Amino acid sequence: MAAPFLAASERVKGRNLRDRAFVYWGLAATLVGLGTLVALVADLAADGGGRLSWSFLTSFPSRFAADAGIFPAWVGSLFVILTTAVIAVPVGVLSGVYLEEYARRNWLTNAIEIAVNNLAGVPSIIYGLLALGLFVQAFAMGETVLTAGLTLALLILPVVIVATREAVRAVPQDIRQAALALGATKWQTTAHHVAPNALPGVTTGVIIGMSRAIGETAPLICIGAATFMAFLPVKAPGDPVRYTVEYVSPAAAQRNPDATLTVRATNETTIQYPDGRLVTLTPGERAEAPAGADVSTTASLSDAAASWLPWNWLDQPYTVMPIQMFNWTSRPEAAFRENAAAAGLALLAITLLLNGGAIWLRYRLRRRIRW
Repeated sequence: MAAPFLAASERVKGRNLRDRAFVYWGLAATLVGLGTLVALVADLAADGGGRLSWSFLTSFPSRFAADAGIFPAWVGSLFVILTTAVIAVPVGVLSGVYLEEYARRNWLTNAIEIAVNNLAGVPSIIYGLLALGLFVQAFAMGETVLTAGLTLALLILPVVIVATREAVRAVPQDIRQAALALGATKWQTTAHHVAPNALPGVTTGVIIGMSRAIGETAPLICIGAATFMAFLPVKAPGDPVRYTVEYVSPAAAQRNPDATLTVRATNETTIQYPDGRLVTLTPGERAEAPAGADVSTTASLSDAAASWLPWNWLDQPYTVMPIQMFNWTSRPEAAFRENAAAAGLALLAITLLLNGGAIWLRYRLRRRIRW
């Protein structure tokens, strides 16, 4: 009788040994990952920590490494990520909820699910080529903030959809059945019970997607993001404003290359005519500028406020921090590589700050869940 008990005891010991071995292997793998991350961050800090300063964050790029900064790059990154979030999050969340709660199970739904899961693993360069052909060339949207936001939204959309579906699927069926049994409609059950309980998981998917988007370089290079930019998509009062008068038409119907544009000066304004003449206007004066004339002035308070409206900055050129880093690392001077390392630290800090805010929001949402 003792033999079966001894054999069972040996099997239990073997299982316990495998359990402990799995814990140790998991701990070792975690330490390897953390150690690699710490080594990379330490290397960045050693190379670029000395360049991090307030002037580095608020200066424009320059051909001199000591004077170069990342001001347009991090502002452009924030605008692009904001545009991406506004487009991708509502579309991805609503798509995930529809596919999980409302869509009928048939061949079309199965095909959509397979396509979404496959798109989540497509290389980012493919999205860049798609955006180049669709947004830049077919729709003639140009190399703008909106184009970049749409491109990155397409990139992270499958991630948001898959995460939303998994979060909705994790909500217990008892909650749905209880709400329906009490007379709630399908929409009321989804909006008041399923969605609030799935929101923490949805937030996790959004965090993962946005973290990927903020560091992407290849798709933005494909659609023509600027590698050097000495201005912002928005203006502040007193910022220089310069533009060239193109062929214009007062009726905005058939454009006439011989028409002129009436320039009304709100601040001191200089007009350089095609024949080389310079005319300076004081505030309140007006002048007729033909096509080809260069107008130089400064932004007024109203001009600066108007530039922050989405329909004004969405169609502006841009650059982002990964592209600025790519540009600097291609330079032969070691000082520019130090700038790239400092920009990497700043990008890491911005990513941690955005993710930290999202994680805090997810924690607050999880505390409200009562199952």
